[in-house]
Amino acid sequence: MSTVLEHTETSDQTTHLQSLAPEPALRLITVEDYYRMGEAGIFDDDGQVELFEGRIYKLRPKNPLHSATVGTAAECFQQRVASKCLVRQQEPVRFDKHSEPEPDISLVKPRADSYSKAHPTPEDCLLLVEVSLSTLRYDRKRKGSAYAAAGVPQYLILNLSKRELEDYREPSPEGYRHKRVLRADGFFNLVAFPEIEIKVSDLLPPE
Repeated sequence: MSTVLEHTETSDQTTHLQSLAPEPALRLITVEDYYRMGEAGIFDDDGQVELFEGRIYKLRPKNPLHSATVGTAAECFQQRVASKCLVRQQEPVRFDKHSEPEPDISLVKPRADSYSKAHPTPEDCLLLVEVSLSTLRYDRKRKGSAYAAAGVPQYLILNLSKRELEDYREPSPEGYRHKRVLRADGFFNLVAFPEIEIKVSDLLPPE
């Protein structure tokens, strides 16, 4: 007569085996994947998405205040620095193979092709600006850390809930080393063009 040996696992053994099992691998999306998905019509018709750190984020609808602020700020920069650099509004910046954020405003170095052959990279960026109302934490933590690690020399957040400007400078792999918060009546200058001074309220629509 043969003997059948049964193997049973206690709950402790099962937990131990589960703890040894590898976590499912996360496949980060590349910029090339992102473009192919767009060409295949995977995204909604409004196209309000952004690739950041290998993940696709659906952007929130732009309310009138956000849109008006982006337009006002872009016009202000256009008037002050158009002869020195290009002012781009909600256009992509190619950070690396997994990130292509679309800052609300970017000031980039002039280039002969006006970036018709390739999007700007962080090395081309003189200043990035995000207009923030409901995304303040995301703009401070995730985007701020990424912009600093990429070496963007100056990053501004227009905090619409308080009508304040957050001015970040001195990028490093650990984040920006210098932060200053200015109210609407305050002034700041540009790292790329120190001689240019701008009043915060000039970037904001009337209350």
